[in-house]
Amino acid sequence: MDKFRMIFQFLQSNQESFMNGICGIMALASAQMYSAFDFNCPCLPGYNAAYSAGILLAPPLVLFLLGLVLNNNVSMLAEEWKRPPGRRAKDPAVLRYMFCSMAQRALIAPVVWVAVTLLDGKCFLCAFCTAVPVAALGNGSLPAGLSAPELARLLARVPCPEIYDGDWLLAREVAVRYLRCISQALGWSFVLLTTLLAFVVRSVRPCFTQAAFLKSKYWSHYIDIERKLFDETCTEHAKAFAKVCIQQFFEAMNHDLELGHAHGPLATATSPSTSHSPTEGTEEEREKLRGITDQGAINRLLTSWHKCKPPLRLGQEPLMGNGWAGGGPRPPRKEVATYFSKV
Repeated sequence: MDKFRMIFQFLQSNQESFMNGICGIMALASAQMYSAFDFNCPCLPGYNAAYSAGILLAPPLVLFLLGLVLNNNVSMLAEEWKRPPGRRAKDPAVLRYMFCSMAQRALIAPVVWVAVTLLDGKCFLCAFCTAVPVAALGNGSLPAGLSAPELARLLARVPCPEIYDGDWLLAREVAVRYLRCISQALGWSFVLLTTLLAFVVRSVRPCFTQAAFLKSKYWSHYIDIERKLFDETCTEHAKAFAKVCIQQFFEAMNHDLELGHAHGPLATATSPSTSHSPTEGTEEEREKLRGITDQGAINRLLTSWHKCKPPLRLGQEPLMGNGWAGGGPRPPRKEVATYFSKV
């Protein structure tokens, strides 16, 4: 269990590297998925284009959504976008920066899928087999008795060698090489354009908007760290709250049992050392509660944190209710001293 906890803490502290690794694994998985995918062109006019478009666009969309789901910052972005402004205004530039950072990583796997699909050429061959220039690649002019629907039905069978019977009009190998050459040219052009675009976004853009880029990056990191620290504080408070509740329950049960035995023959055996006195551990847990000691107060605190987060100005008075305290003096903190006597 300790090893898993250490691994989890390492992944939390290196979240950016972890997400980059996840995106790389998804990119490799998308390429492996395509190599294992059994591409079956319907070889029918009107269906080839729809089938090819689905193969080219549907898996990248799924991979993009999966990349967003695996990113831990999606919930943080949605929370920051939908939260009430309260005393802290929402900065659209920070939201755009957060979304662009997630989208850049989530787009890696879809880009790999599209590039591999175009470089392979099967999808492009199935989609555009009916658009092959027969007059330029075939046996001269078209036969007089061949209508346009019949020609489209014949060319739609080019991706299927077992049913293609138009070698007398156009050699299948010629059409396949022609369409795959175009597909590979488009694939390498797509790879080049995406690489240049990524270079511009990652390297050139911050040079022109350095101040805005640094501000957005800083406050994006702040929101992430603030959320983690709030979750850790809530977890610590919940543990302390549960521990004190359980200790109070056992002390109350012990007290009831002692009262029940007070009228019995074992009453004289009761020693003063068994009296209920708060232990040092209990006092430490109460200190962790920070004065929030009932369910209603906890619910109000969580609601106030969601609806009215504190403004980003340090050195202010602590929160009271749903806002900041005024300039009046702070109420004195009550301190209770407990003395123990040994009998």
